[in-house]
Amino acid sequence: GGGAAAQVLGIGDLSFLGYLDGELDQAEPAAIIAQIAAELRRVRPQVVVTFGPDGGYGHPDHIAISQFTTAAVLRAADSAGTNGAQPHTVTKLYYLASSPQWVEYWQAAGFDLRYTLDGVERRHMAWPAWAITTVVDAAAHWRTVWQAIQCHRSQLPNLHALAALPEEVHRRLWGYQPCYRALSLVNGGRAGEDDLFAGITAE
Repeated sequence: GGGAAAQVLGIGDLSFLGYLDGELDQAEPAAIIAQIAAELRRVRPQVVVTFGPDGGYGHPDHIAISQFTTAAVLRAADSAGTNGAQPHTVTKLYYLASSPQWVEYWQAAGFDLRYTLDGVERRHMAWPAWAITTVVDAAAHWRTVWQAIQCHRSQLPNLHALAALPEEVHRRLWGYQPCYRALSLVNGGRAGEDDLFAGITAE
């Protein structure tokens, strides 16, 4: 699961907030926003990345964490109710986005991400190419990304089919990450980025 994937990715600080998979959209908003804000004040990141408001393919947990994290970024910078912790202002907030090319790769590989909720089918949809503000080149690390993904076997019933894809397809799927720059205190405009830390000067 998440712990094994974090180890593969070299993440040394992983916090679980105690919410169950599939129930996050039912969480009490004030409580979870406060928890995430507390983590932001503790870790004090310059950049935060979360799911986009579409939840990737309409997954309610993904949509919920996008909303909660966005609110927590604002709450973390507020001096009220910090319980002694210093407020922290996040410099940049990004949403994971699916570019038309990335969705095309998935569909060409025979996969179509879907989620059915309340009898309505939600499907993986691409953001328009013009809305992608940032594309991170992860080509040198695609094998590590794929290894981390395999740690989530319980959430990937089609893992065997995914594993059977040719190496070239895996490189396309895991070799880059499109994002949308939702908030930035240091840059803006329509010029594309290839770095989540673009505009942030070294301290």
